[in-house]
Amino acid sequence: MDPDGVSPKFVLPETFDGVRMEITGQLGMIWELVKAPVIVPLLQFAVYLCLIMSVMLLCERVYMGIVIVLVKLFWKKPNKRYKFEPIHDDEELGSSNFPVVLVQIPMFNEREVYKLSIGAACGLAWPSDRLVIQVLDDSTDPTVKQMVEVECQRWASKGINIRYQIRENRVGYKAGALKEGLKRSYVKHCEFVVIFDADFQPEPDFLRRSIPFLIHNPNIALVQARWRFVNSNECLLTRMQEMSLDYHFTVEQEVGSSTHAFFGFNGTAGIWRIAAINEAGGWKDRTTVEDMDLAVRASLRGWKFLYLGDLQVKSELPSTFRAFRFQQHRWSCGPANLFRKMVMEIIRNKKVRFWKKVYVIYSFFFVRKIIAHWVTFCFYCVVLPLTILVPEVKVPIWGSVYIPSIITILNSVGTPRSIHLLFYWILFENVMSLHRTKATLIGLFEAGRANEWVVTAKLGSGQTNAKGNTKGLKRFPRIFKLPDRLNTLELGFAAFLFVCGCYDFVHGKNNYFIYLFLQTLSFFISGLGWIGTYVPS
Repeated sequence: MDPDGVSPKFVLPETFDGVRMEITGQLGMIWELVKAPVIVPLLQFAVYLCLIMSVMLLCERVYMGIVIVLVKLFWKKPNKRYKFEPIHDDEELGSSNFPVVLVQIPMFNEREVYKLSIGAACGLAWPSDRLVIQVLDDSTDPTVKQMVEVECQRWASKGINIRYQIRENRVGYKAGALKEGLKRSYVKHCEFVVIFDADFQPEPDFLRRSIPFLIHNPNIALVQARWRFVNSNECLLTRMQEMSLDYHFTVEQEVGSSTHAFFGFNGTAGIWRIAAINEAGGWKDRTTVEDMDLAVRASLRGWKFLYLGDLQVKSELPSTFRAFRFQQHRWSCGPANLFRKMVMEIIRNKKVRFWKKVYVIYSFFFVRKIIAHWVTFCFYCVVLPLTILVPEVKVPIWGSVYIPSIITILNSVGTPRSIHLLFYWILFENVMSLHRTKATLIGLFEAGRANEWVVTAKLGSGQTNAKGNTKGLKRFPRIFKLPDRLNTLELGFAAFLFVCGCYDFVHGKNNYFIYLFLQTLSFFISGLGWIGTYVPS
């Protein structure tokens, strides 16, 4: 205390006044200084960009919705649109009227499911002398290799023409295995090749319902069957996947097949004309979507594709969040990387119509494989929450509510039985859009993980017991050790959305906090890996 009775802390020079300001006040001042000239214009631009992408996606969904209705009401069935004559057994000709078909089953450490596809392939209703089954085993586990080889020997002892093939390395992953398989001398006389992943189980009449389309229509290169999921009722994660994939098969594949005779090969449960594979340049391992790569190249050479929605093959969905994340990275990164590598080749192509080029570049690649992921993540998980912190930037209700509602309703047509899970599906898709957007950027810029290939783990969900019922699936505890389960990216966005939700609850006028808190919960649950809770079927 000085003689005048004034504390020294109150007589500091005026230049030090800022020292006494609270940190929050300083940050608030900085925020106000940069908000008007920088933040508001940038955020407003982001809103306009997201609205444009939303309209693009809406137009795409409406277009496909209109086309699929027309297809169902007025289009001829595949067996009327294309020539189709069943192959009949002939006692005089024997099996000579059946073409020789190669069945390829690529696998990698498939301990739980290797018997499923091998047994189903060996049970196909096709003359044994006109069928070659090739098991392409890239397993690195010696025990699994031995188990697969013994299974092949067991079927060979029953008179099945089955070959067990291994490689010294995994160069090219699945594409490399399929390519090596076609080089074998014993397949040179094969005219068609059908591919089944290790968890796929075709019905015995699969070839008899599909091969005739290829025999009688020499311009068809591929016949694709639909996947049917044996474990879709296992948990909420598998139900969400079923909703997304059912839309893909029910709408996207059907529309592509009916309008342009083009769609992306799904990598399994499809039959290729080997001559078309060779003409297109064979299997290439330049991306993680070797199936789509081959399909685009074959289409550019004038080949047609046919999708058969009523020809279904049983398969398994990934039932762990870790496996699903890896699968989605590959499925999102690969198409973006392929688009980067093929867009100019598509533009310069002289063999296909202009409108087919537009369909492949704009609809198939740009909107579905890139824009759909970007707008879902950027708009609903980043830009919309940020507008709460910057009230000067407005988002029209038609962009924030009406358009996403219409898109969601159109997406739900593939799985009517899960309509009650639609809200959960929206929140889950928003979470996954984070990884899909990241993967598309990696693919477009060919970053470090562009060619990362992690085989989707399978648990044998399609195996049946003595009564013919699907076996009970392996149950996982909901909570593992947290250090092994934390997904920091999801948890970070959960924190961001929670802050935005709290701010909107206190200061906002649009009631976005309801959505933000629910989306926060979804990111939080995914961040902890608590995915896999069972739900009633």
